[in-house]
Amino acid sequence: MERISEDNLFEFATFDEKESEHIAAPRYSYWKSVWRTFFKSKVTVFLSVFVIVLVAFALIQPLQSGYSPTVAPNINNADMKYLPPSAEHIFGTDNIGNEVWDVVWAGARNSIIVSFVSTAIIMVVGILVGAIWGFSKKMDKWMIEVYNVVANVPYLLLAMVLSYVLGAGLGTLIFVMTCIDWIYVAYFIRTQVMIIRDREYNMASKCLGTKTFTMIVKNILPYLVSVIVTYISREIPGLISYEVFLSYLGLGLGTNYASLGRTISQYKSFMTGYPHLFWIPVLVLAAIAISLYVVGQKLADATDPRTHR
Repeated sequence: MERISEDNLFEFATFDEKESEHIAAPRYSYWKSVWRTFFKSKVTVFLSVFVIVLVAFALIQPLQSGYSPTVAPNINNADMKYLPPSAEHIFGTDNIGNEVWDVVWAGARNSIIVSFVSTAIIMVVGILVGAIWGFSKKMDKWMIEVYNVVANVPYLLLAMVLSYVLGAGLGTLIFVMTCIDWIYVAYFIRTQVMIIRDREYNMASKCLGTKTFTMIVKNILPYLVSVIVTYISREIPGLISYEVFLSYLGLGLGTNYASLGRTISQYKSFMTGYPHLFWIPVLVLAAIAISLYVVGQKLADATDPRTHR
């Protein structure tokens, strides 16, 4: 019987220090998990495509139509007025011969621009101020007093007063919405920061000499992504509604700009004889606001790590 040498039976094990630190677990990417969770539902995919198409069409169509609320259509034929919706006139025509299709999308474009720009400014300012506010006890003393004063006055009342004093216009309306609403976002973020700022990992980071700004950016704000997206999903449709309401009262964009609120206000007297003139802009407003809210909520759920599998 042939004897097997010890060299063939055994071999020395190698030791790799880097390999010993490797965790035997599947690689995890936060944003990949977010998009995988978000697009997992077919309904969410459909609504996302619907929102993108709707917003893109609302932004582009008025540039092609050339509609202006300050220029009356060059129509002398009475037969071109009060036409019902049809293949040629999709939303029909109004009392002066304007294509309601052009009027509605021009108003939707301005409403979307106001809400998107205002939301971007409000969230950036509110998050930065709120994050610092949650850490600074000195800042908290006087900021909480400012918040208490502003919060006890109805938001729409403040917006109406400022719109009346400053006058109507696109830039004015954006300023009115942003100069008030950011403090609500700041207070919300301040509360969230105060909840998690004294957790063990933040205390350890502070003891190691980490700067406050670094702690806010690295340790606090990433934890609040889901909360921030949830707030944005409510903010955009809410600002669209506020813009429509102010324009309905004649305090928003004014007569020089198309607006869904102004359109609804002008067409409300035709509800009995020509109801499509009133209900079409109302339904377009509802479609934009509801779809943006639902997609925003779905994205907020997807950004919550607890929903990732």
